[in-house]
Amino acid sequence: MTSPPSSTSGTLVAIGGAEDRKSDLEILKRVFTLAPAGNHEVAVIATASSIPDEVLPDYEAAFSRLGASRVHLLEIRDRQQAADGDAIRLIEQSGVIFFTGGDQLRLTNVLGGSPVLSAIRQRLEDGAVVAGTSAGAAAMPGTMIYNGAAADALRKGAVNMTFGLGLVDGLIIDSHFLERGRFTRLMEVGASNPEHLGVGLGEDAGVIIHPHGILEAIGPGHVILIDSRELTSSNIADLSMGEPVAIEHMILHALVSGHGFDVEARRYLVPQELGAILAESQ
Repeated sequence: MTSPPSSTSGTLVAIGGAEDRKSDLEILKRVFTLAPAGNHEVAVIATASSIPDEVLPDYEAAFSRLGASRVHLLEIRDRQQAADGDAIRLIEQSGVIFFTGGDQLRLTNVLGGSPVLSAIRQRLEDGAVVAGTSAGAAAMPGTMIYNGAAADALRKGAVNMTFGLGLVDGLIIDSHFLERGRFTRLMEVGASNPEHLGVGLGEDAGVIIHPHGILEAIGPGHVILIDSRELTSSNIADLSMGEPVAIEHMILHALVSGHGFDVEARRYLVPQELGAILAESQ
């Protein structure tokens, strides 16, 4: 990459799905603490979900427990609602903007190129925290995975990709990564896009994407990184669709809470190193 994956003033948080919303709220608590000082309003966007009436109350209760002054519940089901002035106003006044899970293609279809998405990007630029879980995490990058079998996706063309929300570049994010056996999905992506870092998020695990391209793992689960930048060889360009892919020298890292990664330098950061870098950037 020629530039770090994020240079905005705000912070992105990508969550692998099934995060605790009832008990300790470990990940959601960390999301809430990243909000700009003095801004305790939260906007929860359920565009990706097919069951917004079921998921929105859980997030309203969770963020209220954490001290949110107001929790704005935004379903935004179609392109007209994605241009609604009231929705934009609520986003503009929120310190936390949170995408629920569901279907990332529905999320990009409804929000892509919309005034609501422009408002979210501006809030991120201005210092807000933008977080998403499951599909809400997968849709964050400029390029996203939206389909592909878990069992054997290490075949040419097995993983479908399209444009995402464009909140971060240089990363490909996959969710429910360990629980649904999605290693080969990110391996196939890495073979065809070696410059992009694959980020596989386990359930109840997340990654904070700090400004200037520093990743920080949070939550009880694992964050898996698949780094293909130093790929030695692959046969993917010579294959017909569906044929098995060979890869030489793909690097894998497993991060747990408190560990990090410098995306531009491609360097693993143990807690002491991560803490020093984040302290310097404050």
